[in-house]
Amino acid sequence: MLLDSLTASRARDSLPSVAGLNALATFFDALSDVTRLKIISALSVSAMCVTDLALVTSLNQTTVSHNLRTLRAAHVVECVRQGKVMFYSLAERNIPHIMSAAVGAVLRANNIS
Repeated sequence: MLLDSLTASRARDSLPSVAGLNALATFFDALSDVTRLKIISALSVSAMCVTDLALVTSLNQTTVSHNLRTLRAAHVVECVRQGKVMFYSLAERNIPHIMSAAVGAVLRANNIS
Protein backbone atom coordinates (compact mmCIF):
# COMPACT_ATOMS: atom_id res chain seq x y z
CA MET A 1 0.00 0.00 0.00
CA LEU A 2 1.37 3.39 -0.99
CA LEU A 3 -0.73 5.36 1.53
CA ASP A 4 0.52 5.82 5.04
CA SER A 5 -1.65 4.16 7.69
CA LEU A 6 -2.95 7.47 9.10
CA THR A 7 -4.22 8.64 5.68
CA ALA A 8 -5.74 5.22 4.97
CA SER A 9 -7.48 5.26 8.35
CA ARG A 10 -8.84 8.79 7.80
CA ALA A 11 -10.10 7.81 4.34
CA ARG A 12 -11.83 4.70 5.76
CA ASP A 13 -13.38 6.74 8.58
CA SER A 14 -14.75 9.34 6.14
CA LEU A 15 -16.76 6.80 4.15
CA PRO A 16 -20.52 7.13 4.68
CA SER A 17 -22.49 4.20 6.05
CA VAL A 18 -24.08 1.73 3.63
CA ALA A 19 -27.47 3.35 4.29
CA GLY A 20 -25.96 6.77 3.63
CA LEU A 21 -24.35 5.60 0.40
CA ASN A 22 -27.63 4.05 -0.78
CA ALA A 23 -29.52 7.28 -0.05
CA LEU A 24 -26.85 9.29 -1.86
CA ALA A 25 -26.99 6.98 -4.88
CA THR A 26 -30.79 7.33 -4.99
CA PHE A 27 -30.47 11.13 -4.79
CA PHE A 28 -27.94 11.32 -7.63
CA ASP A 29 -29.90 8.79 -9.69
CA ALA A 30 -32.91 11.12 -9.44
CA LEU A 31 -30.74 13.96 -10.73
CA SER A 32 -29.40 11.93 -13.67
CA ASP A 33 -32.21 12.79 -16.08
CA VAL A 34 -32.53 15.95 -18.20
CA THR A 35 -36.29 16.16 -17.63
CA ARG A 36 -35.91 15.93 -13.86
CA LEU A 37 -33.13 18.53 -13.94
CA LYS A 38 -35.51 20.88 -15.79
CA ILE A 39 -38.16 20.33 -13.13
CA ILE A 40 -35.69 20.88 -10.28
CA SER A 41 -34.41 24.06 -11.95
CA ALA A 42 -37.97 25.39 -12.24
CA LEU A 43 -38.73 24.49 -8.62
CA SER A 44 -35.57 26.33 -7.55
CA VAL A 45 -37.47 29.52 -8.38
CA SER A 46 -40.86 28.73 -6.85
CA ALA A 47 -43.23 26.00 -5.74
CA MET A 48 -45.51 25.02 -8.63
CA CYS A 49 -48.37 22.72 -9.53
CA VAL A 50 -48.04 20.12 -12.31
CA THR A 51 -49.84 22.36 -14.82
CA ASP A 52 -47.46 25.26 -14.21
CA LEU A 53 -44.41 22.97 -14.27
CA ALA A 54 -45.56 21.53 -17.59
CA LEU A 55 -45.99 25.03 -19.04
CA VAL A 56 -42.66 26.37 -17.73
CA THR A 57 -40.64 23.32 -18.80
CA SER A 58 -42.47 22.74 -22.13
CA LEU A 59 -43.26 19.16 -21.10
CA ASN A 60 -46.61 17.40 -21.04
CA GLN A 61 -48.34 16.94 -17.70
CA THR A 62 -47.99 13.15 -17.77
CA THR A 63 -44.22 13.42 -18.15
CA VAL A 64 -44.01 15.98 -15.35
CA SER A 65 -46.16 13.85 -13.03
CA HIS A 66 -44.12 10.72 -13.74
CA ASN A 67 -40.84 12.51 -13.00
CA LEU A 68 -42.22 14.20 -9.89
CA ARG A 69 -43.04 10.73 -8.56
CA THR A 70 -39.39 9.74 -8.99
CA LEU A 71 -38.19 12.96 -7.36
CA ARG A 72 -40.57 12.48 -4.43
CA ALA A 73 -39.37 8.90 -3.92
CA ALA A 74 -35.79 10.21 -3.77
CA HIS A 75 -36.86 12.94 -1.28
CA VAL A 76 -35.78 15.67 -3.69
CA VAL A 77 -39.23 17.28 -3.87
CA GLU A 78 -42.20 17.41 -1.54
CA CYS A 79 -45.79 18.41 -2.09
CA VAL A 80 -48.53 20.24 -0.25
CA ARG A 81 -52.21 20.07 -1.14
CA GLN A 82 -54.12 23.34 -1.35
CA GLY A 83 -57.72 22.46 -2.08
CA LYS A 84 -57.69 20.25 -5.17
CA VAL A 85 -54.22 21.35 -6.29
CA MET A 86 -50.89 19.83 -5.28
CA PHE A 87 -47.96 22.24 -5.10
CA TYR A 88 -44.48 20.81 -5.44
CA SER A 89 -41.34 22.34 -3.98
CA LEU A 90 -37.78 21.29 -3.31
CA ALA A 91 -37.53 19.20 -0.16
CA GLU A 92 -34.18 20.65 0.84
CA ARG A 93 -33.26 24.32 0.53
CA ASN A 94 -29.64 23.45 -0.34
CA ILE A 95 -30.57 21.69 -3.59
CA PRO A 96 -30.20 24.92 -5.66
CA HIS A 97 -26.68 25.31 -4.20
CA ILE A 98 -25.85 21.70 -5.07
CA MET A 99 -27.14 22.27 -8.60
CA SER A 100 -25.19 25.50 -8.98
CA ALA A 101 -21.96 23.87 -7.77
CA ALA A 102 -22.52 20.93 -10.12
CA VAL A 103 -23.19 23.20 -13.11
CA GLY A 104 -20.04 25.20 -12.38
CA ALA A 105 -17.94 22.04 -12.04
CA VAL A 106 -19.31 20.52 -15.26
CA LEU A 107 -18.79 23.74 -17.23
CA ARG A 108 -15.22 24.10 -15.95
CA ALA A 109 -14.40 20.42 -16.60
CA ASN A 110 -15.71 20.71 -20.15
CA ASN A 111 -14.21 24.16 -20.81
CA ILE A 112 -17.66 25.61 -21.51
CA SER A 113 -18.25 29.29 -20.82
